[in-house]
Amino acid sequence: MLPFTVIDNMSGRAVGMTTYMNVDAKNRHVEIGSTWYRRSVQRTALNTQCKLMLLTHAFETLDCIAVEFRTHAFNHQSRRAIERLGAKLDGVLRNHQIASNGTLRDTYVYSIIGSEWPTVKANLVWQTSRAQNR
Repeated sequence: MLPFTVIDNMSGRAVGMTTYMNVDAKNRHVEIGSTWYRRSVQRTALNTQCKLMLLTHAFETLDCIAVEFRTHAFNHQSRRAIERLGAKLDGVLRNHQIASNGTLRDTYVYSIIGSEWPTVKANLVWQTSRAQNR
């Protein structure tokens, strides 16, 4: 796992974190996850900007062929955010994990593949520029 601190450029304060995880260099695959943000920056352009940087590095520097995202079935906010990035739902891992309280977690698995990256990137660049011009 490679964690990144998310810094708000306006305040200089740490406002969240995200990671590259489940790195598979041989198969040129990485997962972006364990992301969280302070409530004050949730639903702002910050997540899009961060994901654009991480995805650009993954596809253009690390030469990944796929970048994956995973989230709990009940985390609707995260699922919507992942879908807004342009990731496609690959499937649902049913009863994927057992939580500390004994409940079973279904995990939604999304990805962006290399052939989709140019279109996804153009959309993310447009989204971030639109947000900056508001």
